Amino acid sequence: QVQLVESGGGLVQAGESLRLSCTTSGFAFSDYVMGWFRQAPGKEREFVSAITWSSGSTFYEGSLKGRFTISRDNNKNTVFLEMNSLRPEDTAVYLCAARPGLGELVAVRTWSYWGQGTQVTVSS
Repeated sequence: QVQLVESGGGLVQAGESLRLSCTTSGFAFSDYVMGWFRQAPGKEREFVSAITWSSGSTFYEGSLKGRFTISRDNNKNTVFLEMNSLRPEDTAVYLCAARPGLGELVAVRTWSYWGQGTQVTVSS
């Protein structure tokens, strides 16, 4: 069956970095666009970043570009999110997702598969 398993979250101080991983199985990883979303308590799930099949294109929520970097390793069926200069407002559960095509990347309903998420907490 399809599985997406996130790891790498934790508690850090403001200004520090984290690298999240999402290891997948059960679908043709290299044929899917991969993405990251986040959801803070009491807030809607929001788009963070996405990367196309062969890493040819990357997309970011506007305010995160420059601090966050998405990448993928198609040999390991894994997508990564490098997060630098973390801020308290980055505190959320971070989820990875997969979809077979482009389109409305920011729309949660358009993504096919989801992981359970990993908690990121940034203290001030």
